[in-house]
Amino acid sequence: MTTSSSGGERDHTTAAREIVISRTIGAPRELVFEAFTQVRHLSRWWGPEGFSTTTRSFEFRVGGTWDFVMHGPDGTDYQEWITWREIVPPERITLVHGESRDDPNAFESALTFEPAGEETRVVMRTVFPTKELRDEAVEKYHAIEGGEQTLRNLADYVAELTRNETTAQRAEGAES
Repeated sequence: MTTSSSGGERDHTTAAREIVISRTIGAPRELVFEAFTQVRHLSRWWGPEGFSTTTRSFEFRVGGTWDFVMHGPDGTDYQEWITWREIVPPERITLVHGESRDDPNAFESALTFEPAGEETRVVMRTVFPTKELRDEAVEKYHAIEGGEQTLRNLADYVAELTRNETTAQRAEGAES
């Protein structure tokens, strides 16, 4: 599994406002996509190291929302709101992420799930409304490190799912 913070060709009109993070995850993209799109999975891995997530509402459909609180390791709660803009299973998700439904500083993220043999390369391209908001996210909120940690948490969680599935399949085979 690898993580990269510079991914592919950049759109020069948004380059100063964007963060691109990618990671190769050792599982088929259908499973990685499922872990990213079902609330029962998201609460197990979403967020940087030391954070936990409490979901208030979740509706995964175009126009649907995920209203949640991220609990920081220092006890700070961060109100979060995601609106799903585009969903193309198991290839792509586009979303708007802010502190509330009408957050003027919300940013847009496009996630792609690319098959890489038996693995999946996840690319998360986030574009902020301004360069200043992007820089603040990087400097004050450590957005690059947090994004890398979030994708690492996803990779670890999917690896756990894969191990559990393999163990269950072996147990079924032993019973036959």
